[in-house]
Amino acid sequence: MKKTMMGTLLHFLTVLLGVLSILVLVQAQDQSGFISIACGLPEHLNFSSKSTTINYISDANFIDTGVSNRIQPIGNNITVLQQLEYVRSFPNGVKNCYKINVTNGTKYLIRASFFYGNYDNLNEPPQFDLHFGANVWDTINASLYRTREIIYTPSQDYIQPCLVNTGNGTPFISTIELRPLNNTIYVTDSPKSVLLRFLRLDIGSITNLQYRYKDDVYDRIWAPFQWDGKKNLSTNNDLLLQNNHKPPSIVMSTAVTSVNASAPLQFYWDSDDVNDQYYLYLYFNEVEELAASETRAFNITVNEKFWYGPVIPTYRAAYTVYSNSATPLTGAARYQVSLSKTENSSLPPILNAVEIYKIKDFSESETA
Repeated sequence: MKKTMMGTLLHFLTVLLGVLSILVLVQAQDQSGFISIACGLPEHLNFSSKSTTINYISDANFIDTGVSNRIQPIGNNITVLQQLEYVRSFPNGVKNCYKINVTNGTKYLIRASFFYGNYDNLNEPPQFDLHFGANVWDTINASLYRTREIIYTPSQDYIQPCLVNTGNGTPFISTIELRPLNNTIYVTDSPKSVLLRFLRLDIGSITNLQYRYKDDVYDRIWAPFQWDGKKNLSTNNDLLLQNNHKPPSIVMSTAVTSVNASAPLQFYWDSDDVNDQYYLYLYFNEVEELAASETRAFNITVNEKFWYGPVIPTYRAAYTVYSNSATPLTGAARYQVSLSKTENSSLPPILNAVEIYKIKDFSESETA
């Protein structure tokens, strides 16, 4: 993964600071509303993941096409997640669709995973399309383990993820996971605007571990990111005053800052199409108990345009700054984000975590 990432001009912006809620040591945990499907798993089987405790069921009741296959043994030193041990492949038909009942009007994080595992003993990973009903979601090159995520609010009482054969090998799928979200977060300007996860990073991780449920009540997957040339900050105290976005306390317990107090924190990402639109989410938590004489305040710019500020992180409190839903970042080939301390700040800026989503238009009917 690149050591840096970034963005474009933003003409307007709102900071949507979720309402601070309770101070928690361990957030309330349950799988209410979770739908976790292990594709290809024999119908009579189900299991609870050893690593996450998430309960997985077979896909047999969600589709009546396709073939159940078990992946090949990988090796003595490699452990494959239980939910990836089987796949459902689709050697027949151009388009094969699941039908999964949901609660319409509820916002979901929807994740599809693909692990080839040489299930067909051909050593030829395929490439195929992933659709969402009549809408194109993405193209899957299965040469590596892949996951694709969208945030979507269905208007019907079911969704239809589909695998489409494009003539480059037999489509397959490993898992489909749905996680209900708080409807007040990840807001878009249109019900047909879907958010595709572009990036989600745990900045300054000191464990180099990936975190998801139970650390994250929404089961978002946070990838560790080591930022070369920056100073790591961390705390052993996992008490965190939460907001509506509920970033995991373990993720928010680490951050990076500039080694030179006067130097900004800067990162960028590149866009394949200047017309693409992005939502940027930045997460802050002061992990150090500052002395009375110390202050930390900074402003944020995107492509040298003022975006928000000043940010003044609070000790042990989650703070989220993100794009106004009506004014996404767009119009640039590269987006550069800079966090620069204010004139009166004695300390440089910090950053604990970042998410970037690309907007996708799902304008076709879900039932088409």
